[in-house]
Amino acid sequence: MPFKQLPCLAAVCTALLLSACGGGSVSPERAPAVTPSRPAISEKGREVALYALGLIDTGYRFGGKNPEAGLDCSGMVSYIFGQAAGLKVGGSAADIARKGRAVERNSLRPGDLVFFNTRNAAFSHVGIYIGDERFVHAPKTSGRVRIEQMGNSYFAQRFEAARSYFD
Repeated sequence: MPFKQLPCLAAVCTALLLSACGGGSVSPERAPAVTPSRPAISEKGREVALYALGLIDTGYRFGGKNPEAGLDCSGMVSYIFGQAAGLKVGGSAADIARKGRAVERNSLRPGDLVFFNTRNAAFSHVGIYIGDERFVHAPKTSGRVRIEQMGNSYFAQRFEAARSYFD
């Protein structure tokens, strides 16, 4: 990682830690019931979020499943969940959405997954929520894994749902 990015990464990690201390065959359209109450923090979720931050600036590649070859959005999620949490999460963004537990947007915690309709197709893009209304994703448009704001006009209009794989 280039030295010039270390202050930005340190700031994001600090925000992540501070925000973390604060308060089968189901189709994505027919998501499981939303969990009414969640613990304030998930250790595995925090590990996933921190691991995602370590992949900032990794190159994009359609179908990519590891940092050396490049990552697409679902490949990034699959890789990070396997490495940081020991969970097998695979398939397309829609496949990943089918297996997660629905979470309300105002209950997002680091490590939760956020899904967007970016190609006129339900659940066509996924990112990892890191806290402070930000997520890490692998967009084709920039060609690099990066951090995005949930409130960014492009993503705010396309947000579909959030899912969790953790308590």
